[in-house]
Amino acid sequence: MTDQKASLRDRARRERSQKFIPSNFNVILKAPEIESATTIASYISYEHEPSTVEINEALMKAGKSLLLPRINGDQLEWVHWSGDPSALTIKRKISEPIGAPISDLSQIQVVIVPALRIDQSGYRLGQGGGYYDRALVSLNAWKIGLVHAGELSSEVLPHEAHDVALDAAATPSVVVRFKR
Repeated sequence: MTDQKASLRDRARRERSQKFIPSNFNVILKAPEIESATTIASYISYEHEPSTVEINEALMKAGKSLLLPRINGDQLEWVHWSGDPSALTIKRKISEPIGAPISDLSQIQVVIVPALRIDQSGYRLGQGGGYYDRALVSLNAWKIGLVHAGELSSEVLPHEAHDVALDAAATPSVVVRFKR
């Protein structure tokens, strides 16, 4: 299955780079789960990923506590971010926050997750490191993935027992919820 996922990742990255159109994903800001949340975990997008710039700015402007992921070994840890670019460091293209990680994961009510593709059951094709699947299993939060238009897959994506399905996906124009 790993070869199948790797092949799908290569194809998805190639297609994304060929079809990339900058878009905003502010449609998620109207989701009741996000409107009512006080602490939201997001990420800093890079290259052709769906942009989180506008989302992160809007969340902070709305008074939400914004957490960003940082890789520590084979795990993600979550760090408060004030929006100050000088409080970020870049490791392998990924902007990570500087500071102490939170210790109480139960405060995270929503987590915004990057994805290359998401299928109709909420399974995502990520970048392949497994960091988010390891992190999501310990979060009791509403999980929403961001994908560009055309990246919601009608085909079932390969997934393994450790893969965590998302609760929803967002394109620039719509939030799709998955039945559980």
